[in-house]
Amino acid sequence: MNLFTRPMKLLTAVVLEGNTEEVVKSLLELGALDFVKIDQLPPQQMAKLTTRASSVSRAAMEDLRHRVEAVLRQGDTVLPAVEKLDVSQLASLDMDGYRRMLDELSSALLQLKDQQKESNQKLLGIEELERYIKEEKLQYIDLRVGAFEHGAAQDVQSRLAPIGGVVLEGDGADPSVVLTLRRDAARVNPLLDKFGWTESSDVHAQKAGLRRALVRLEADRLSVVKSRDDLQRQVVDMITRRKVDLTNIWCNLRLHELCDQIRSYFSYTRNTTLFSGWVPTDMSSPVEDAIRTASNGQCVIEWTDAGSLPREQVPVAVTSPRLLKPFQRMVDNYSVPEYGTINPTPFVAVAYLCMFALMFADAGQGAVLLLIGLLESWLYKKNPLRKEGMLTANVCNLLVYLGCASIVGGVLFGSYFGHPWFPAVWFNYHAVVEGGTSGSVQSIYDILGITIKFGIAIIGLGLILNWINLFRKKQWFTLCLDKNGLVGGWLFGVGVWAGFAFVASGYRSLPSSPFLKWGVGVPVVILLFKGIIGYVLERKEGGATKPIGSVVMDDIMEWLVDLLEIFSGFLANTLSFMRVAGLGIAHVSLMVAFADMADMVGGVGGIVVLVVGNALVIALEGLSAGIQSLRLNYYEFFTKYFTGKGIAYEPVGLRTEVRER
Repeated sequence: MNLFTRPMKLLTAVVLEGNTEEVVKSLLELGALDFVKIDQLPPQQMAKLTTRASSVSRAAMEDLRHRVEAVLRQGDTVLPAVEKLDVSQLASLDMDGYRRMLDELSSALLQLKDQQKESNQKLLGIEELERYIKEEKLQYIDLRVGAFEHGAAQDVQSRLAPIGGVVLEGDGADPSVVLTLRRDAARVNPLLDKFGWTESSDVHAQKAGLRRALVRLEADRLSVVKSRDDLQRQVVDMITRRKVDLTNIWCNLRLHELCDQIRSYFSYTRNTTLFSGWVPTDMSSPVEDAIRTASNGQCVIEWTDAGSLPREQVPVAVTSPRLLKPFQRMVDNYSVPEYGTINPTPFVAVAYLCMFALMFADAGQGAVLLLIGLLESWLYKKNPLRKEGMLTANVCNLLVYLGCASIVGGVLFGSYFGHPWFPAVWFNYHAVVEGGTSGSVQSIYDILGITIKFGIAIIGLGLILNWINLFRKKQWFTLCLDKNGLVGGWLFGVGVWAGFAFVASGYRSLPSSPFLKWGVGVPVVILLFKGIIGYVLERKEGGATKPIGSVVMDDIMEWLVDLLEIFSGFLANTLSFMRVAGLGIAHVSLMVAFADMADMVGGVGGIVVLVVGNALVIALEGLSAGIQSLRLNYYEFFTKYFTGKGIAYEPVGLRTEVRER
């Protein structure tokens, strides 16, 4: 894992046109080049370059690939993995042949799907009739017993098929039975009149007919379910028989899409092909070797170091261990870090887990989160076709970490499903919240103090990371005079020292040491000249000239804003971490309340109260702790050092998502 973003180099290469396709395949297989358009050449040279449209639209290839994916999904088949993509198997495109095969298969599948639709409609009707009879909601059904003067029960049944219903033919002992939904009476009555239906008012015959109809419904339901399942098996079998062909088509389309994506960045002269792109420095040698091999050495390659180009033009590649993927997603959701700066992922992982452990400290409930995360992650791996719900695969991976963090917190604070079953390693959270003491922690105020110290550490870490970033970017002015620079950090440190001294005096007085006056006064005076110094530096770089009065007024206004942001901002940022203690105290209070309720109920009812209470706390408090941990990272930690001005490194390769045009 790199502590900083990966160093990058810009490749510019020229190869003979005859070797272009081999170069494309090599670059696709390597998957390390983030292509850029060539637009830095002099105008007279740019005029000599041309682009070439693909013979087949990439949109058409993409649409056809999506059709293949849709067919495979109908057969409950996992989509081809990127591991199946093999550049050596790249074949010419036969778009018309692919379409004919898909049209034929889709037509056959459509017939089966229509039959499935009819079966589903019939099943819904049967289940509705069955439910009304079992729930004794007879006002929704029409039960008729009697006889047909002409025609057969089978004929009536076939006519009733579109709307559902049951028709039982009578024999010597039992009359015929017709069972339909009352809402369909307007369609059923004319049909029965056509077959000369004669109604019977025998109550006993109606009761017997209802029992016979229920037996028939159960048999019909089983028959329809079996028929529907058979149809689905036919669909799966039909697709499975063509799976190899479909997979080959998908792979070939995908390869051609990626190759076309690479070619779209190429420029051409009469005999040569030019292209350019960004590569991580550690991949530059393999990329160069691949181009030279594919072009038989007939190429010109030039490398440009990222330091010679504007930082905002350089794509950002961040390397983090696979284990930290959930936290990498948090960073990605926020923004892309600036090139050459700190990789935030490991710091986010530590800060997030510490915050969650302080807010949701219970070893028993943490074990539940851990088990849920492990089980759901295993189910996602076992069934790749499983649709993601609220617990996505990434959330399940995160739950594993949160469960472990909660277990550690529970052991430190002696909490196991809301009970202090084992001695606390640090202090007994429950005892303190209930008014007692535990070791050096005497009251809730001590807990608040712990979280404030934690917040000071997080903010201080953010400032240090910011100073490292500014030092690497050689932004000396900002490093020294910014609110998150050295001057702002110094004032934050002095404020922390003064705050602790104020608390130590019993909230009566600030420290009387001259250091406080000089420690605050000198930086404040230095900040007064920030705007003027910035103007002088801007003028040296060719900036516009401004009137002296305007410069002074802008300087004073900037000074006042900086002071307000430093003194009120750092105070608000620090006190914001009291929410960590607040949620921790609320968590313990809820568990104490459920424990008291369980004691009042007693017996089995008390156990039920505890189980339900723990479930509610895990769901609601766990969600709240997770959200607040994310908020503190984004708004109190990231704002100290994370600029988020980077552009993502997106190489084109076999394992790269196809970009939409």
